[in-house]
Parts: sequence; C-alpha cells; structure tokens
Amino acid sequence: MPTTMPAGSTPQGVRGQNERLILWLIRRNGPMPRAALAQAMGLSAQAVSNITRELIAAGLLDAGGERRRGKVGQPLLPLALAPEGALFLGLKVGRRLAELVLVDFAGQIRQMRVLPHAFPHPDAIRDFAIASAGEILAGLTEAQRARLSGMGIASPFYLWDWAREMEPWRGRDLRAELAEVLDMPVWLENDGSCACGAEMMFGTAELPENFLYFYIAHFAGGGVVLDGRLRLGPSRNAGAMGSFPVPGGRQVLDVASVSVLEAALGHDLPLDDAAWDLPPDILCEWLDKSAQVLSHAALGAVAALDFPLVVIDGAMPDKLRAALVEATSASLARMRHHGVTLPEVRAGTLGRSARALGAAALPLGAGFMPGGTFSAPRPGRIGQETQGAPLRSPDDR
Repeated sequence: MPTTMPAGSTPQGVRGQNERLILWLIRRNGPMPRAALAQAMGLSAQAVSNITRELIAAGLLDAGGERRRGKVGQPLLPLALAPEGALFLGLKVGRRLAELVLVDFAGQIRQMRVLPHAFPHPDAIRDFAIASAGEILAGLTEAQRARLSGMGIASPFYLWDWAREMEPWRGRDLRAELAEVLDMPVWLENDGSCACGAEMMFGTAELPENFLYFYIAHFAGGGVVLDGRLRLGPSRNAGAMGSFPVPGGRQVLDVASVSVLEAALGHDLPLDDAAWDLPPDILCEWLDKSAQVLSHAALGAVAALDFPLVVIDGAMPDKLRAALVEATSASLARMRHHGVTLPEVRAGTLGRSARALGAAALPLGAGFMPGGTFSAPRPGRIGQETQGAPLRSPDDR
C-alpha cells in the first residue's frame, strides 16, 4: 500500500517499492506521464494513477508540468519531482576542504558552507558541521524542516593513513557524534563510493548496468557498479581504485592524484577551476603517467568483471578531465588486451560537486530509492524486488 506523509512528519519512513520505482524513473528520465510509467513498470494505468495520487498528496511529485500530446487522445500531463518534497544535508570531508550542502528532492544544491583547512581534524569537522547545520536549519521554514530527512557524510576511510597529522581520526566515530548532537539520522560512506552513487543518481549521462568509476581529487578513489547497484563490499570499501596496485610497488593514488600535480608545481592549486594555470611540460607528464596507471587499473578490473564503461571524474577543470579521459583511453588501446573487450572511457558529469551530492544522496537513497541504496532498476526488471546491503544507517552500529 502506498504510504502518505502526515502533516508535520518527515519523509523518513520506508516507502512502498512501487512508489520508489516511480520516483526513480522520473529522477532518471525527467518528467513522465502516467501512461509511460505504467508501460515501464508493467502495471495498469489505474494502479499507477493510485500510486502517483498518493505521491502527489505526500508532496513528492508535482503534477503541474507542461502538457505533452500523445499520438492519439488527450494531452499527457507529465509528473515531475517536487523539489520541496524532501531535503537532505550532505557533508564532504576532503583533504583541503570540508563542505556542507543542503540538497532538495530534485538534486539541486540549495545552500553550501565551506571550511578550508591544512588538514581535516575531527574536532574541527564536527564543530563545522554542527554550526553550519544549525545556520541552515535556522533559515528554513517549519514546513521545510519537517521534510529534512537527515545527513549523509562522504569521507575517505583510513584517514589516519594519510599523514601523521591525521592520527586523531583513529577511533573516532564522526557519524555517531553528529547524530547525537544534531538529533537526526546520519549516514556515512566512503567518499569515492558517494561520488559514484551521485553520478548514478544525479548525473546527466545514460549509464550501463555495469561500470567502473574513478574520482581524481587530492588523492584518488572510485566505485564499482554491478547489475545496476553500487557495490560497497563487506568492509564497505569496494571500488577503492586509488589503492589499486600498479607497477613499481605503487598505488594509483601515488601517481594519478592532484597532490602529485601540486608537488610537481611546487604549490597548491586554487579551488577555483578557472584559476588553474599548468605549464605544458608538467601537464603532459602528469597526464601521461596518470593515464598509464589508470589504464592499468581499469584493464585489471575489466578482466575480472567485464566492465563496458570506465567513468573518470574529479575535482579538476573540465578541460583537464577531458584530456585525462582521452589519454587513458589511448593508453588502454596500447596495452596488451588479448581476450578482453576494451571498455569505453567517458568523463563524469558532476565534477567537484560529486562527493557532496553523494553525501546528501545517502539519506535520499535510504528513504526513496528502490532497495534503499544506490540502484538503477531497468525496464523489464522493474518489478523485481531489489536486494543488497543497506547503506550504513544510524542503527548499524
């Protein structure tokens, strides 16, 4: 049975599977009329009408979209996601920058708070998140606060391995600390997994059911999507592509990272992509070496899991990301790959916002996605119950 949202409550509760599927289809395809939803889901027009009526009443769908005329009959009224239907907080913990964003149900960033740092310290991150969340909440109406579903955190795992200055992170549980103080549900996942999940949920390009994902920032990370679902693994660290071993006793992150580019330049790069100015010799060397290790890691993953697509995104200018994609594709083609079908290499679509959006997507996924996690059901399998481990939620530990 479809569930409704009583006045003054949050959209936190588990919604019916068909409701989640309808929300997902509209999220990925844009506004859709009821007839198209019924066809995609294999349900009757009456069943879809009943479900969407409940979703409109709950404030999650907007029936005021522009009418589209079908081939025969009356104009079709597409249903769209209602931006005010739910709100989510997302906290990104980065090497040089922490960000807290407020994201609406349509995936748009409404507000952002930023904390630059030399190294992220757990006390400073906790205090920043508490203060920034308080500022954001104070500016919301009572109705908006009622629709806040919680906070997600995108953070690298094993932070204490970064540098000696990061040792204070050992043994800290930022998720639990924030959940207690903020009195709201809080989720936490690896930042690379979050970026990959954001590409699935908010990205603008069509994606296959299986792909490999790299995210190149100060260090490197990634994600793995199989059968339309982001796979987190037993230790919730699957797709840690920055840790993938490459020749020379190194890992991908030792070569294909912004930190390596900054070391070659002798200074930090600005956070404003438009202000990047890279000497051609340093740029070419970094692209060549990065492409070599990315193609090595990609080919190993493709040999194991037959990925048709490799997505490369990162905290860098669009032109540099495009050049890295081109160089990696060319490097892959030069590698010995007998018995393996080379994948397409494509740029991601979210850039610097991927990790923060992925953090906010954690409560969104838990409350509104099929299976309660990052997943992408396809027509023909749309009615099947999705399976898989839920995202790390407040009750998991």
